[in-house]
Amino acid sequence: MSVASPLRRLATAHWPLLAVCALFLLAGALVVDDYGVGLDETVQRRIGNVALDYLAGDGERALERLLVPHNRYYGAAFEAPLALAERILGLEDSRTVHLGRHVLTHLFFLFGGIVCYLLVLRVFGGRSLALIAMALFLLHPAIYVHSFLNTKDIPFLVMFMLALYLIHRAFRRDTLGAFLLCGASIGLLVNLRVTGVALFAAVLVLRALDLPVPSDGVARRRILLAGGGFALAAILTYYGTLPVLWTDPPGRFAEALEVLGSRPSPGFNLFRGEWLYSRDGPPFDYVPVWVGITTPPATLLLALAGAVALAWRGRQRPRDLLRNGPLRFGMLLIALPVITAVAVVVIEGNIYNGWRHLYFLHAPLILLAAFGVHWLARPRRERWMRFGAYALAGMAVAVTVVSMARIHPHQDRYFNALVDRTTPERPGARYAMYFWSQSGRAVLDDIRADHPSGPLFLAAVPKDPPNERILPPDDRERFTDTRDFRSGERNFYALRGGQPCPAPVPDGAYVAGIYASTLYCIVDPLAYFGGLRREALAADPLDRSRFDAYRVGKVMVYLRDGCSPDDLDARVFLHVHPADPADLPADLPAGFPAGISTHFSERWRHRTGFAFENRDFVFSDFGARIDGNCVAVARLPDYAIASIRTGHRAPEPETIGAAWRAAAESAPLARSFFTVWLDGRELVYARETCAPEDAAARFFIHVYPGDEDVLPDYRRRHGFDNHDFAFAERGAIVKGACIATALLPAYPIARIHTGQYDAGERLWEVEIVHPQGE
Repeated sequence: MSVASPLRRLATAHWPLLAVCALFLLAGALVVDDYGVGLDETVQRRIGNVALDYLAGDGERALERLLVPHNRYYGAAFEAPLALAERILGLEDSRTVHLGRHVLTHLFFLFGGIVCYLLVLRVFGGRSLALIAMALFLLHPAIYVHSFLNTKDIPFLVMFMLALYLIHRAFRRDTLGAFLLCGASIGLLVNLRVTGVALFAAVLVLRALDLPVPSDGVARRRILLAGGGFALAAILTYYGTLPVLWTDPPGRFAEALEVLGSRPSPGFNLFRGEWLYSRDGPPFDYVPVWVGITTPPATLLLALAGAVALAWRGRQRPRDLLRNGPLRFGMLLIALPVITAVAVVVIEGNIYNGWRHLYFLHAPLILLAAFGVHWLARPRRERWMRFGAYALAGMAVAVTVVSMARIHPHQDRYFNALVDRTTPERPGARYAMYFWSQSGRAVLDDIRADHPSGPLFLAAVPKDPPNERILPPDDRERFTDTRDFRSGERNFYALRGGQPCPAPVPDGAYVAGIYASTLYCIVDPLAYFGGLRREALAADPLDRSRFDAYRVGKVMVYLRDGCSPDDLDARVFLHVHPADPADLPADLPAGFPAGISTHFSERWRHRTGFAFENRDFVFSDFGARIDGNCVAVARLPDYAIASIRTGHRAPEPETIGAAWRAAAESAPLARSFFTVWLDGRELVYARETCAPEDAAARFFIHVYPGDEDVLPDYRRRHGFDNHDFAFAERGAIVKGACIATALLPAYPIARIHTGQYDAGERLWEVEIVHPQGE
């Protein structure tokens, strides 16, 4: 039989499916280049490359590039094939690399839609219903955006749907082969995220429920054999697709359990107008509210109808719950979201970024919606009810398509009618929207459109994520290689989203996206910096060092004639001592919700134990090079100032080396990627053989005082004081060794949590009990 025969049968029997797939492929091809770079894409890509290098024989040397994080055990089953495809296709330019990853990730998402179609077709036998379920699965606005750039949560969602399909298939066929295939899928699921063990446990429980049914021992042995084969296949697949386990399976697996249970990478959630710290755990209504306000309402109504129908049938026929059939599978679909929502509250799950960690719940919700349509449209129903069920499903698809088109390419900020949208600012004032950062691409595109030629300078080009990397090479160079302004040029100076705009801002705030979510503040550097420079030069400097520092009203102006590119990367410290210590802020200024970002709040927080406000900054964040001269501007607080201490923070290598030698005479407090010593009130970090990139990530220091009352209000609820810093601020490379120092506050300290982070990821971390036990 020729290959054309089955293809012809497929085209005849499932031509609507092929037509829908073609539509989604066309849509994806048209919009793939409209999205930016996802927040974690750089880290995720590193995971895939490290996995390949590990397999190629680099071993522990490759793993060191992940700096002992939970990333060693996170998603290699998807990231490694992406990295392999990148190498096979010879993708080297950053634009083609990111677009290639986006295309492959989206294709995998479309595969998930096909699996959804096949599962609904298998359960209900209706092609129309299967097509509706597939469309609802693929058209969730926020998830659609993530289907291009989120290689964490989207692959897990797709594998979750595939696992549900194979679970249903295995229990329906009840053969060893079907359960082995089901086990392999769940092994891959756990590889992507340890949360997949929930389905592993669910299958074992459902298999156990089958044991009392048969009356003969042969049938029971068959059930036990299938269950055992399933468990073995899942474990072997997980082991086989996670090469890091191969060298030391027991030890590596113990480490995996330890790091996966440590709840790394904390975040913050704006939820109902209040900022929540993720490690405190979410409130009881966190999951249902987030799902409820970001999912199309018709989908929610259909899912609710399906859940009610299944619950009612279960109440009428409780014995059917113990039998293998549609009702038991449906109750599994109800149990998954309910148990997950309860579990994240009980265990205080580290959930942030809306509900993206729980996008896998989209799979059971869509299947419940299919149950709802099937129940409402049963043949014995009135004709109007059957028509209404399909009309509601069709409306869900049509309204969602219109909503997504209207807000493109910002579908990740979709909120449904359950949220007050009477004013554009309303949703953004109560719920986090700009948490995946891909919309920074819109800022760059709009600036390019406004200025199609000439250099364009962003003082803080979005490096986290690196949205400029997905631009065409010519435009990318305009953004990254033009720090030097010349009189007469019209360029732009931009501050990253989340930081206050400089004052005054002649051209106002630059708004990109929807719901009035300001991403960047854009000002004309020549008008802004040039004017302040003239005012500064008319006064006497407060300090002369690497930069001349002047005070002009409520701003500090820093100047240097004939500066080099290195000067633009310099760290400037700015310590403001108030005339009245009571004026020190008890909370962060407007625009900085309490603790939302340690990366940004570092510059603005009240430094408990030091009696000054710290406004340190990187020169290029607040400055530019104009006509060959460096100019930077930093805002001062509004309260009365007693004194200002400012200068260039660049420790001399000799001083850093002396601190290291003195500290090394004692036993270190901790060893990880860096070794950590305590010398008096100073922490000393050292790595004897290192490259500059080993120190590129920021260090974090969380100081837990003996008495929490010494902490400011916005820190007290977290129980620690934050003293994060960049290596360039307090470190140097001395004879090939990376060394950094950090001064601890004067109050009694109980313990210290420290390490490094990059792009929101904890790279390594250690917990230190203060030697004096204070």
